[in-house]
Amino acid sequence: MNINPCFSQTLQQQIDALPHAQKERLAFIDFSLQYFGHISRTELIARFRTGLAAATRDFAQYRSIAPENLVLIHQTKSYYRTYDFVSVFVHEPQQVLTALAQGFGNGIASGTLASEQCFDAVRLIHPDPEIIAALMRSIHQGSMMRCKYVSVSSGEGERDLVPHALINNGHRWHVRAYDRQHQAFRDFVCTRFTYIEDTEEPIHPHETVQADHQFNEFVTLALIPHPSLDSTLAIELDYGMVDGRVDIHVRACVAAYVLRQWQVDCSAKSRISGQGCQLALANLDVLNQIENVNIAPGAKQ
Repeated sequence: MNINPCFSQTLQQQIDALPHAQKERLAFIDFSLQYFGHISRTELIARFRTGLAAATRDFAQYRSIAPENLVLIHQTKSYYRTYDFVSVFVHEPQQVLTALAQGFGNGIASGTLASEQCFDAVRLIHPDPEIIAALMRSIHQGSMMRCKYVSVSSGEGERDLVPHALINNGHRWHVRAYDRQHQAFRDFVCTRFTYIEDTEEPIHPHETVQADHQFNEFVTLALIPHPSLDSTLAIELDYGMVDGRVDIHVRACVAAYVLRQWQVDCSAKSRISGQGCQLALANLDVLNQIENVNIAPGAKQ
């Protein structure tokens, strides 16, 4: 659990020495003050199922760490964020937005009700939990699984796969696995499995994650505003560009998905126009390092 760099190393050590459960509660107090502006002992108790005495100790501990961050208003029995507030913990943007959208947006004590102020993307594809469980068991056990998989080109068929990672490519979840039929590492969409059988069959060195070169190799995608745009400042702000460029470091096996998801023009001289491409790939030579490059916009033009 990372501490804001503006605080001292001594404070980091002090927090590291606390029980993990208490650190989680302190981080939640910090999160609530930062994003909701207030929190009460009742809300902390409801969230973590602790007692009143434990909640009182947690607030006392937080006040000893950051006394200028909160003030108790007795009329409401809640602690409020002060103007001098400095977040103790580092709250990553992606985790914050997910938490807000999936359950914290309407107040702490409201359980896991969806927020009415923060909305996540509409998700049309939902993998079956039993399929995900079977995939994860095979990954953790380091074994081959026998399954039935529905391909767009060939329909349903049996396969022997050795999976090693689940990956969200921005559109849907897939599993990265060695396919014994094709003797290669491939991506398989999680929703297209109709049956998975656990096996204890041993796997070979060339089927393990260490042999998946596209998974282990990282590439750099240099993204720039599309040359067809009259003004590029908005795009530079959107993507946090510096000097009109942002470098994205990703695994080679997911690079093409990133380029497709963000509609990055990968054609020579950025020839795609009028199709929603706001970004272009500056280092086109990187495409030679990507195996499924055909799905990247304009890569074959």
